[in-house]
Amino acid sequence: MGGRPQNVVLPPIETGVMEFIELTGKTLLDVINEGEIDFKQLHDAGVNGDSIIRINRFGEIELRKKAEWTLVGGLIGNFDERLQKLTGLDWV
Repeated sequence: MGGRPQNVVLPPIETGVMEFIELTGKTLLDVINEGEIDFKQLHDAGVNGDSIIRINRFGEIELRKKAEWTLVGGLIGNFDERLQKLTGLDWV
């Protein structure tokens, strides 16, 4: 009792996993090129030097809040090369 009923077909697990690189708000400022994003927008969203940030392969910047990730902007251009070079991290 209490287990999963027999002969139940579960939906397939989605294999398209989003990959991110995590960094601090301070490192994010080093990654951003001049004119690429509005710094006031980041500040107003709550980004500071100690913030936990993640960026996906599309360049979307997300800020870690208490119980969620919040989209706060986006990068353009060759951000992936800049991001990997400055952080020393791979996409995971």
